[in-house]
Amino acid sequence: MADNKIFIFDTTLRDGEQVPGCKLNTTEKVALALELERLGVDIIEAGFPISSPGDYESVNQISQNVREATICALSRAVKKDIEVAAQALKYAKRPRIHTGIGTSDFHIKSKFNSTREEILERAVQCVAWARNFTDDVEFYAEDAGRTDNEYLAKVVEAVIAAGATTVNIPDTTGYCLPGQYGEKIAFLKNNVSNIDKAVISCHCHNDLGLATANSIAGVIAGARQIECTINGLGERAGNTSLEEVVMILKQHKHLDLHTNVNAQLLNPISRLVADTMRMPVQPNKAIVGANAFSHSSGIHQDGFLKDALTYEIINPEEVGAEQSKIVLTARSGRSALAYRLQKLGFQFNRNDVDALYQSFLQVADVKKEVKDEDLLQMANEYQPQTEVA
Repeated sequence: MADNKIFIFDTTLRDGEQVPGCKLNTTEKVALALELERLGVDIIEAGFPISSPGDYESVNQISQNVREATICALSRAVKKDIEVAAQALKYAKRPRIHTGIGTSDFHIKSKFNSTREEILERAVQCVAWARNFTDDVEFYAEDAGRTDNEYLAKVVEAVIAAGATTVNIPDTTGYCLPGQYGEKIAFLKNNVSNIDKAVISCHCHNDLGLATANSIAGVIAGARQIECTINGLGERAGNTSLEEVVMILKQHKHLDLHTNVNAQLLNPISRLVADTMRMPVQPNKAIVGANAFSHSSGIHQDGFLKDALTYEIINPEEVGAEQSKIVLTARSGRSALAYRLQKLGFQFNRNDVDALYQSFLQVADVKKEVKDEDLLQMANEYQPQTEVA
């Protein structure tokens, strides 16, 4: 296994589906799973089989249809959960059971009314149960972001000894700062004697808007798997955005980290997920938002038209987006107006554009955006004979 490969664990169908209003049926889940496989994700978390008959059936059907990606099923640290997950995965070519328990004192005392010692025993036990069904077992230490590092290291060492091949370090509440999360991963790398026997995974939530930053801090510190969702869907404020981490690693080549994701499919699958889950993407969303490659400020437009690299670090074609857009507003300048008029087939000199710009500003002050039909009317009224045949 190349040490600079980052495994992409997609949980759109499990954590992403927990968004209110985003419930999927089995047919929809299978269709999205096949697209995720085509995208190049390494692991697809297909669902939580014990939670409902529908989720069990979805995991079962995805296991039968997806042949390349690892198919993962979630469970609690409960024997019946794990048995049902294993049954749902029975047709999977590459099955993984994802099991675990909360490790922070908040969870231990308030959620479980237990002790650190008892939780450690339950952690080891659930991994041992899962290993009866598959040799690919991932353990999650829920609320690891707020778990004492010394105790977390003790739990991680014990579950790896019990057979866990991936250890998931979730920032379940999105609490950590990137420096804190990176330090937590580094602490495990340096203080867990058998850490070389497992892959460390980042599962970060976006409650403070830091999910992507924390995941990147985690892989820089030595984690080699990122758990994420298309469009950043997920509980509350969402999960780490798949498209963001993929493109960060692609852009920052000095990190010498890469994924198997085909970036040109990012925008198409973003739109598919948004449509299927009935959850529109916010226009200013990085990489896949409608405005990600749109320019409306005059200063930005002028620089972009001279050299796209002045204001775009990603070519839209690289992520399967439509070409960059020059959006005309009251903040736009003469160069953007001249560019759009030229696109419509008009050839105006500088004096013409200066004169037209005054008319343009009058329209722009009334409308949020000046459209092609506005420009056509303006240009034809000004000098219709200059139109190119």
